[in-house]
This record gives sequence, C-alpha cells and structure tokens, in this order.
Amino acid sequence: MPAADKIDLNRLPNGELLIRLSGRWTLAEGVPAIESVRTECEGVAPPSCVTFDTQAITDWDSALPTFLGGLLDHFARRGIDTDRSGLREGVRRLLDLAAAVPETGIEVEPAGGSWVTRFGLAAIRRGKSAAESIGFLGEIAIALLRLAAGRAQFRASDFTLAVQQCGAEAVGIVTLVSFLVGLILAFIGAIQLQQFGAQIFVADLVGLGMAREMGAMMTAIIMAGRTGASFAAQLGTMTVNEEIDALKTLGISPTEFLVLPRLLALMLMMPLLCLYADVMGIVGGAVVGVGMLDLGLVSYFDETRSALSFADFGAGLIKAVVYGSLVAVSGCLRGMQCGRSASAVGAATTSAVVTSIVLIVIASGIINVIDHILG
Repeated sequence: MPAADKIDLNRLPNGELLIRLSGRWTLAEGVPAIESVRTECEGVAPPSCVTFDTQAITDWDSALPTFLGGLLDHFARRGIDTDRSGLREGVRRLLDLAAAVPETGIEVEPAGGSWVTRFGLAAIRRGKSAAESIGFLGEIAIALLRLAAGRAQFRASDFTLAVQQCGAEAVGIVTLVSFLVGLILAFIGAIQLQQFGAQIFVADLVGLGMAREMGAMMTAIIMAGRTGASFAAQLGTMTVNEEIDALKTLGISPTEFLVLPRLLALMLMMPLLCLYADVMGIVGGAVVGVGMLDLGLVSYFDETRSALSFADFGAGLIKAVVYGSLVAVSGCLRGMQCGRSASAVGAATTSAVVTSIVLIVIASGIINVIDHILG
C-alpha cells in the first residue's frame, strides 16, 4: 500500500477532524508525510478536536509512534485538543512514556563549522567546567566546616571502608612499583657514579630521591589510576542510576555523604603509603648497591641514614597529603559530573585519571619552587 493511502482525513459535522490510519505502519513500508495533516489544520477554521481510528492497521513498529508523536506535538502547539482513545493500547503507552521521560539536557554540538566556532564552543565548555570545579571545591569546604562542627551527614562506616580500600588494599601494588623505582634509580646512578669511584653515593641518590619526590609522586600516580578512577566510576554509576538524585530528594548532601569519606580516607592513607614507598624504594636501591656495586649492607644503610633528615621526609609527606586531596577531588568531581549513559561513566573515569596526573605534576612543580624559596 502506498504511504499516501495509509491515512484518511474526514471533517465531521461537529468540527472534529477524524484521522483514519490503515495498512502496515513499519519503517520498511514507509509512512506518510505529516505535512498532509498539517495542511488540513492550517485552514481558516481549524478543527475543534482531533480523533483517531486505528482499527484498520494490520502491523506497526516504531514508525507509528514516531508519526503520531510529531502530530500530537503539532496539535499541542496549535492549541488543538486531541482524543487518543482510538489509538492502539500499545501505542498509547509508548506515547505516554515518551511524554513522561524528561529531556536529558545533553547539548549536541553542531558538526563541522569554522575553527572560530569550534574554539568558541571549547572555551564555553572550559568555562562551565571551571565554574563547576570552583563550586565543587566550595561545597567541600562547607562540608568540612560542618564536619568540624559535628553537623555533617557523614557515616563512620563509609569512612572505614574507604580507608581499607585506599590503604590496605593498595599495599601490594605500591610495594611492587616503589621497589622497582628504587632499583631503577640506583641502577641509573650506579652507571654514572662508577666512573668516578663514588658508588657509595648511590645510597644518597636513592634515599633523597624517594623521600623528597619519587615516593610521594609514584604513590599518587598509582592511587590516581587505582583509587581515583574507582571513585569516578562509583559516583558516575550512581549518577547514571539516579542514586545521587535520590539522595538530594531525601535532603542528604551528596558531598557530605559520598565525597567527604573518600577525601578524608585518601588524605589519611597517602602519607602512610608514601612512607612505606620510601622504605621499599630504599630497599630496592640496596639490592643494586649490595648486589651490583659490592657495597656492604651496613655501609649502604648507614650512608642512607646520614644523607636523610626529618625535613626530607616531611617534604615528601606534605606532597603526599596534597596529592591525595587532588586525586580524591578529581575522582569525585568527574564522577559527580558524569552524564546519564554507560559511555559517560568510562569517559568520567578516564578524565579523572588524566586530571589527577596533570594536577599532581603541576602541584609538584609549585611545591618544589616554594620549597626552594623557603630554603
């Protein structure tokens, strides 16, 4: 049946417009153009009401609800009443469901365009992201103040679980990476220092490198890829499942209930993991010093002890706290900004890791400059 023969328009004596639909309404068969019905409604005397008769339809798929949805939107804009009682029950349910689900608000960027347009859209996105980040930091500050006053919506059990996930469960990977980093530092230093007969200073190189910089940075990068990504995935999934919306509906602050336990747990565990990483890095350097350079084990650790001070460990611990807060904030922020689809969770996780690592490197440079200025 041609598409034009599937629809019949009849003006009733009472001013109503009866739309009879017949035949197969499928995507493969094709559907009539909506303009024919719109033309009937554009007359001098538009119909007082529109009714439907779909008894003659033999088969239909998504093409029918799509066609009817466009018609109903047109009638609604024109202020024309519609009577859906003549529609199939399945079609009515689909139309009601489509009307009940709100729009996602996802902005679709226009394809193509000049470089000026693309640059402007990118600048707008960056501006919105910066504003959201500043607002998120403000919410965290308020949550911390409420926690200090004892009025935060904060569960100790969530904090304990986050401590376990950020601390004990991360010891294995921290052990492996820190040991290898210390071993690599010692191996690279040994090749150069052997030329001057100064092999013993490998202990100084590894000890200072791990205590002041590498211990905190490598631990932070590990936690960014492990824990920060986990935070983003957890909160992103909760956003997709509308669990965060449910918390807001119940009057519970997501920042206090979800973000605060994770932030405090990572800030608490990062210094401890950093100290452990320093020790494992020094042990890795000792393997090279003793096994490759024929240094005495006692001599190696005695040289390490004389080269290090509490200030060196303190500088690393300060960096560890800063890095931990950056990883936690980045992961939670990207999780809260996640869209409403499964692919958005993956994008949020990737963005959390990238953001964390970039902020860690920037913070390292800033702290080192401040450390140099303060002597």
